[in-house]
Parts: sequence; structure tokens; C-alpha cells
Amino acid sequence: MRPFLFGEKMKFIDIFAGIGGFRSGLERAGHQCVGYIEWDKFARKSYQAIYKTKGEYTAHDIQQVKGVELPEADIWTFGSPCQDISIAGRQEGLIKGAKSSMFFEIIRCLKERIGGGEDVTCLSYHGKC
Repeated sequence: MRPFLFGEKMKFIDIFAGIGGFRSGLERAGHQCVGYIEWDKFARKSYQAIYKTKGEYTAHDIQQVKGVELPEADIWTFGSPCQDISIAGRQEGLIKGAKSSMFFEIIRCLKERIGGGEDVTCLSYHGKC
């Protein structure tokens, strides 16, 4: 990913979008949302009423999303479900908590987008070791 210049427009995807807190700030700063993921039907209805989402990528359940299907985005925002790890919650933790463990679904989607390659001797020297 290349560095961005001050004032340059970036594209973002809003994951665990809720009613769009991250989106609100980023759009006010001049950036463009290319999609959102939210499972709660009431939050989705609110989100769609607040923002112009027509033509954007959308999904209900991140567990059903394949990372390679997500639109190109410079930023991935997420209001990760934290009920399992918050003081007010049951303290089930990041791994055992049914909601908080959704964080690992983001990692899975990122891994699916990142390619890998063989670490060949002299690769960075273009064959001139």
C-alpha cells in the first residue's frame, strides 16, 4: 500500500458497522465508503436510512464472507462486538466469547486477501547476490 497525501480521498469498508459511527467521521473527512457488514437487522435498517448505501457491497454475516470478495479498500474499520470482553459483559474473553471472537473473522478475511510467496535467496537483489 502506498502512503497517502494529506487531503487525499481514501476508500473504506465498514465492518460490524452498527449504525455507522466510523462511517460518519470518515465521510465528513471526505473519504468514501465502499461497503459495510452488519448482522443486526435493526442496525442495518438504521444504517440504510442514514446513509446512501445503494450500489455498495454489503453482507449480513462476516462468517459467510470471503476476503477476496470484499471490495478494494484503503481502510477497514470495525466496531468489534465487545460484549464478551467489556466490564459490563460476562468477561468470557476474546477467544471463548461468541461475539468478541468475531474479531478473528476479520483476521481471516485479511489473510485471504494477502498473497504469499516463496522466500528465495537473493530475491531482493534481483539475482545479483
